[in-house]
Order: sequence, then C-alpha cells, then structure tokens
Amino acid sequence: MSMMDKLKSLLKGHEEQADKTVDKAGDAVDDRTQGKYGGQVDSTQEQLKSQFRDEPPPQ
Repeated sequence: MSMMDKLKSLLKGHEEQADKTVDKAGDAVDDRTQGKYGGQVDSTQEQLKSQFRDEPPPQ
C-alpha cells in the first residue's frame, strides 16, 4: 500500500478538513517565500485536493 493510499484511507470522510489543511500549508509557504512561488503553490494545492478526493487532476 502506497503512502498516498494510506493518507486517503485516513482522510476518508474528512475531506473538508484536509482541504483546509492543504490551504493553510500553502498559505504558509506563500508567506515564507513572499509569494514568489504563488502559482506553483496554488497548482500543488489543487493537485493535492483532487488526489484526496480521487478526482482526476485539473487540466
């Protein structure tokens, strides 16, 4: 079982909390880098959220 599968099983039923945590972590990275990597952080946040929901990544 991969690490992502383990995370998904732990987060099942708590998708909203996972989304908030991903947003909070991304905001912390933006603050530390003074927004220098904002586009990459936003993209990564969306990819993580879609993986936690078993959705295909946004194009």
